Amino acid sequence: MTENTAAAGADSTTSAGPGAPAGTPRRLRADAQRNIDSLLQAAKAVFTTSGVDAPAKEIADQAGVGVGTLYRHFPQRSDLVKSVLQREIDACADAAPALAASHEPGAALTNWLHRYAELVASKPRLAKALHSGDPAFDELPGYFWQRFEPALASLLEAATASGEIRADINPKDLLYAIASLFVPMGDDGVAYSQRMVGLLIDGLRYGAEAGQSRC
Repeated sequence: MTENTAAAGADSTTSAGPGAPAGTPRRLRADAQRNIDSLLQAAKAVFTTSGVDAPAKEIADQAGVGVGTLYRHFPQRSDLVKSVLQREIDACADAAPALAASHEPGAALTNWLHRYAELVASKPRLAKALHSGDPAFDELPGYFWQRFEPALASLLEAATASGEIRADINPKDLLYAIASLFVPMGDDGVAYSQRMVGLLIDGLRYGAEAGQSRC
């Protein structure tokens, strides 16, 4: 039995489940789901160091699976790039309610904004792919806002109600503002941008009490 044939047996499915590539009609067996999770984690790391055009074998080797398994789940490179990004977007958005449950409103907001900033900072090598004109990426901007706007809005609302930040902050404006801080600036670029995020967050607190008095 060849490696690819063996992988096909290991990756058989039942009915649809979370984490599966777009269009998967049935839920993946546990071993197949583990393969997908490993591939997405490996692809994230490889894309960061080698770019989105890195050899498929490099990704498969890091994931501990065969190249056939990679292509079975992600036939096109765009499928893999899209799934990596959606997974990262989901993880960041899902962190918002978890942080809200375990921190004071202001701290939850601050921690989430820094996590969002880390996500933005880690994706410069994907920018070329995202702006390639490939229709596979057409839905990603909408998905980005669909997940992040309500996540941030809930944190802003709680921090505003507690009097920790000013009341005139728009979630979309804040997401754009942080993303715009992460322009290439050499070796110290990410650290510099994170410091600027900290200053931006400090600015959200300016006039907080005045903002509360107008409500």
